[in-house]
Amino acid sequence: MAPGAAKPPEAVAAPDRPGPRRRWGSLGPVGLVLAGCVSVQFGGALAVNLMSRAGALGVVSLRLMIAALVLLVVCRPRLRGHSRADWGTVVLFGITLAAMNGLFYQAAARIPLGPAVTLEVLGPLALSVLASRRAINLLWAGLALAGVFLLGGGGFDRLDPVGVAFALSAGAMWAAYIIFSVRTGRRFPQADGLALAMAIGAVLFLPLGIVEAGAKLLNPTTLALAAAVAMLSSVLPYTFEIVALRRLPASTFAIMMSLEPAIAAIAGFLILSQALTLTESLAIGLVIAASMGAMRTQVGRGKARNVT
Repeated sequence: MAPGAAKPPEAVAAPDRPGPRRRWGSLGPVGLVLAGCVSVQFGGALAVNLMSRAGALGVVSLRLMIAALVLLVVCRPRLRGHSRADWGTVVLFGITLAAMNGLFYQAAARIPLGPAVTLEVLGPLALSVLASRRAINLLWAGLALAGVFLLGGGGFDRLDPVGVAFALSAGAMWAAYIIFSVRTGRRFPQADGLALAMAIGAVLFLPLGIVEAGAKLLNPTTLALAAAVAMLSSVLPYTFEIVALRRLPASTFAIMMSLEPAIAAIAGFLILSQALTLTESLAIGLVIAASMGAMRTQVGRGKARNVT
């Protein structure tokens, strides 16, 4: 975002509206990101079971629509007072949200959850390398990348190539999501921009869900499960992340996303009864080490700023 394009969030936040930033800001940016990672992966494991009821596109449609309704009610975003650049940013954010979710669920419908998340996280890892201005972050990115491939078991050639392509494309959209999340968070107070982007993404994706699932989208059990997926995979993690990214560098955030495959493996074990092998456990250790290193780098950078 160009310098001076928008006021900092503190300057535009409405004092009479206790938004997510005030309620959850005490967790700190690192805590918010970690909470979001846990939430989204357990929601993803639940969504895998839901696909048999409504299909991948139907699940995404319900997830986006329910999440949009919740965020619009909670945030009550203002529609006036925003520039054309503000609206352009939030529209692109909405398109990115819809594309990221749609592509990932198409991948999860074709390949196991662990490898799908492992391939998807390559997008944020690539962003961390490109966006980083410190050499040490290259080390953390390399360590996380080694863990990601180890978690995949080196067997990506045995996976459905279409599923792999969808997962890699979802990773590219994930990197774009990080960029537009930062820009949207700076242009809109609290989680207003996220609520608007979610609504835009939901409207754009709904026709695809209707074509694939039709009346199945209105089944009460399906709606109840989709509501749980929407809260775990959209409302909570995206809100946490858009608040955290106001105070956390995009490069550090991207490296922390390497935790996603590890958390996905744990969620798969607890919900889908997928046991962890010794190799997968070692891979989890590598990605956690990389994320811990990124956090230490961020904390050290913050202390240096305070001293100066």
